[in-house]
Amino acid sequence: MPRFSIIVPSHGVAGRLSQALDSVLAQSFGDLELIPVCDAPDAPAASVAAGYAERDSRVAPVHSPPSAGLSGARNTGLRAANGTYLLFLDGDDTLVPGALAALDARLTETGDVDVLYFEHERTPWWEGEPTNPAAPLLAVTPPGGFAPDRAPALTGVALPAWSAAYRRAFLTDQRLLFPDGHFTDLGWGGLTGIAASRLAVLRSVVVRHRPRRQGSRLNLPGPHQRDLLDQVELVLERAAALPGERARPLFEQLFGVVLKTAARPDRLPSGHRAFFRRAGRLHRRHRPAGFRMPGGSLGIQHRLLAAGAYTAFRALRGANRAAARAAERLPRPRLPLTRLRYALDLRRPLDANLAVYCAYWGRGYVCNPAAIHAVARVLAPHIHSVFLVEAGQEHTVPEDVEYAVIGSRRYWQVLARAKYLVNNANFAEGVVKRPGSVHLQTQHGTPLKRMGVDQSTYPVVAAQTGSFGKLLGRVDRWDFNLSANRHSTQTWERAFPGSYRTLEYGYPRNDVYYTATAHDVVRVRRALGVPDGKTAVLYAPTHRDHHTGFEPGLDLEAFCAAAGENVVVLLRAHYFYDRGRRAGGGRVIDVTAHRSAEDVCLAADALITDYSSIMFDYANLDRPIVVYADDWEVYRQTRGVCFDLMAEPPGPVARTPEELARIFRDGSWAGPESKRLRTEFRTRFCQFDDGLAAERVVRRVFLGRPPEAVPAVIPLAERLPAPAATLVRS
Repeated sequence: MPRFSIIVPSHGVAGRLSQALDSVLAQSFGDLELIPVCDAPDAPAASVAAGYAERDSRVAPVHSPPSAGLSGARNTGLRAANGTYLLFLDGDDTLVPGALAALDARLTETGDVDVLYFEHERTPWWEGEPTNPAAPLLAVTPPGGFAPDRAPALTGVALPAWSAAYRRAFLTDQRLLFPDGHFTDLGWGGLTGIAASRLAVLRSVVVRHRPRRQGSRLNLPGPHQRDLLDQVELVLERAAALPGERARPLFEQLFGVVLKTAARPDRLPSGHRAFFRRAGRLHRRHRPAGFRMPGGSLGIQHRLLAAGAYTAFRALRGANRAAARAAERLPRPRLPLTRLRYALDLRRPLDANLAVYCAYWGRGYVCNPAAIHAVARVLAPHIHSVFLVEAGQEHTVPEDVEYAVIGSRRYWQVLARAKYLVNNANFAEGVVKRPGSVHLQTQHGTPLKRMGVDQSTYPVVAAQTGSFGKLLGRVDRWDFNLSANRHSTQTWERAFPGSYRTLEYGYPRNDVYYTATAHDVVRVRRALGVPDGKTAVLYAPTHRDHHTGFEPGLDLEAFCAAAGENVVVLLRAHYFYDRGRRAGGGRVIDVTAHRSAEDVCLAADALITDYSSIMFDYANLDRPIVVYADDWEVYRQTRGVCFDLMAEPPGPVARTPEELARIFRDGSWAGPESKRLRTEFRTRFCQFDDGLAAERVVRRVFLGRPPEAVPAVIPLAERLPAPAATLVRS
């Protein structure tokens, strides 16, 4: 029997689950079992948990359907647990180093207590200092193990379920389970606190909790707010036999929570009066003998609630809100004329048939936004579209596509009025997310490197990113976020935490890899100047944050000479280095300035890259890929990566120019081992790209179709990529 069972519900946190599991398995105290609770065997988190179970026998995943809620997930884990003590850890929280050793040492000192409460740290997102909300409550408790009447304020309802360790035999004997519904922590804390006969505390942090940036779901408006009174009534009925010195603090803490909700009618748009009346009945029925109303405004609220004086309670709340609004009335700086017009436009109604697109901060008509726009013109012709471009990039927009120059009067006007806003990066800081508008974040590649807030521990790139708080403020505008594979889904969830909905529809820009014909391949190769009969190798290195400019990293003329006379190279630098010029000569053709990366990929017979996300897109074509990783360790340490590319490459890996040339000379770039690696890579990373991504997006986002009404993803084995030039010639 292990000393500890750690139960980790994982619904909605697949992208951050590995951090929670790692924090448990890295503990110096190893006598444990780890129980991840996943929605279903095919859920996103299930594959993460299964990987840990394969590597560590202490990991034993179980499943609980989402319909069972948080309480059902925890109860499923509780029933599967074998440890002497149980801990509950949310899937996006972590145990601090040494936590289990500290718990074991404390339990050795106190003996077999029923509940051991401990401190936790609330860590905000990037702004503000961490807090330890449990410390003041635990600081005034007796040393060692003690009976509950020696610390009557320690009722359990003021602490989350993951701020304590529970003796499993105690829970079994008392038949304690998490109560159904919302606010289950409050019900659980009250029930376990009432039933326990011996308690102890550990005055040190065990759990590091990162609150959801959008706030607790329990604070959102909706009928689930009524569940609060169900939990309160359950606890109060169980507490009926408690002596007054224990019942009074419990009653006060429970109704402190109730009054916070009663004071916020916006949380119950309908039924607020009924909530208030029921709360008043509970207050009158269960108020312990000798209970003294608190002083000040809180005491007035208690009295009004007990009296059922709903109108007076609302009037008191209105007076408090009016005073707060008066304090906030401060002079505002005068806005420039353009921004003033923007502010006025924001007061006009949204245009339900207006969509605004932008790609790469205005570089032109490219990438996922352009692919979505093209399909929307066919499937949703009633949507009027405007593409945003930088000054000087107007020539990149097709003649029949309307555009607005970034910063112009028209730019701010359409941003203020559009219902649909589509971007593969982010809109400007000052763009306001209006109620009713729909922001679609398309992304612009599958991540190998660390992104978003995951960059915070890498000083070079963190310094270039700027304020992570502002970044997350921009994420808060997203309604939908596109993903091309489950790896991306989990990475975006961790790197860009927000309340958006992920659409696992594939990348629209990659549709062309399944819709292009042999004629298209020939046309693009001729447009790029690829000689007939030559093997065109695309060389696409990524940007390096520790470099100040573009460095090819490879002598391409020397490579061509060593690789064989039939090879020509298409050089495509990262878009950061696109200066709008096209150069060519000899056997190296610079295609950096060509507007379409997809065209360049269609023209290439093979790809050489280092760590560029183009490898994930190119893999859709099922053509050979070679990784040239001459500085992998440096890149990994300075930029950070999401997975080990050297362990899971899409094809052969070369570390030196000589190795790279040899791979092409001896034909292994296109050999059976290359094919095997590429097949495994495509299975993982070409999961949702099938030629129908743009259609799925338009039908779901613009036409409002339900998820089941959009085209299903075609299985990988049934997809037919565009033919390579070698097949075209044959």
